[in-house]
Amino acid sequence: MNASPPRSGRFRPLAWLTDQPYLLLSLTSLFWAGNVVIGRFAAGHLPPIALSFLRWSAAFLILIPLAWRQTAKDWPIIRGHLGIMVILSISGVATFNTLGYWALQYTEALNALLLNSTGPLFVALFSLLLFRIRLTPAQGVGILISMAGVIVILTRGDFGTLAGVRFNKGDIAYLIALLVFGVYSAVAAKRPMIHPLSFMLFTCGCGTLFILPFYLWEMSSGARVTINITVLAVLAYVAVFPSILSYLCFNRGVELIGANRSAPFLHLMPVFGSVLAIGFLGETFRLFHLIGYVLVLAGVFIAARKPKRV
Repeated sequence: MNASPPRSGRFRPLAWLTDQPYLLLSLTSLFWAGNVVIGRFAAGHLPPIALSFLRWSAAFLILIPLAWRQTAKDWPIIRGHLGIMVILSISGVATFNTLGYWALQYTEALNALLLNSTGPLFVALFSLLLFRIRLTPAQGVGILISMAGVIVILTRGDFGTLAGVRFNKGDIAYLIALLVFGVYSAVAAKRPMIHPLSFMLFTCGCGTLFILPFYLWEMSSGARVTINITVLAVLAYVAVFPSILSYLCFNRGVELIGANRSAPFLHLMPVFGSVLAIGFLGETFRLFHLIGYVLVLAGVFIAARKPKRV
């Protein structure tokens, strides 16, 4: 299988990393946690479809010199599995991210992170509907425990906060985006065994093409993109971390342990978000943080464990 990097010479540490699904999926959640915050911040600086189009265009351009030779070698396999590759491009690149950025124009980060806690349930739903893969009892219990930890962190230990949450069209759109990501996660487990860079180059390019007509429509409707330091910094982050690196890590993690065992790691996003807030924004570490972290980590551990053979 050519999906893993070589295991010799100076590539040995990278080869080790590609066989560590828990670490890969944790890095995915770390980078995506930043994407939610950046997406909300960018609402005042970039139109949502433009942000998605420029993000994936930049990622595609970065990948070309790194991946074109390998993609040429893998092209016969890609062409033989074109249907599933296009589905993954439309769901994971074009629809999920574009709709998510549009939703963040209208919803709060708290709402988005609360809704994001339902992500593992959607992955489980589509794994069952598409491939008849059922959650194990341990996976179901683990997802519920980690979801409880997410709620503790986001409500700061005050569950009465939930009564004050108001949902709008942005929340509905974000929920639909998570449904689409559930499709991507389930189908990603069945992707052809090609080099990760080949997979990323194709899905970035194909997904960008599907976003293009909507980007042109947005620009023709009067939206404008003003290039400045802030916009360039936002684009640099979203093109590299939640795009190239996160998807490489996530896809490899799903390949190693499957969609249902990978999905609970999405609950680490608010954990990383709160840690970053404590470290960089001066927030105070409180008891509810500790309780939330313990619940999330315990739930992820239970859900991600390899089922015992009977």
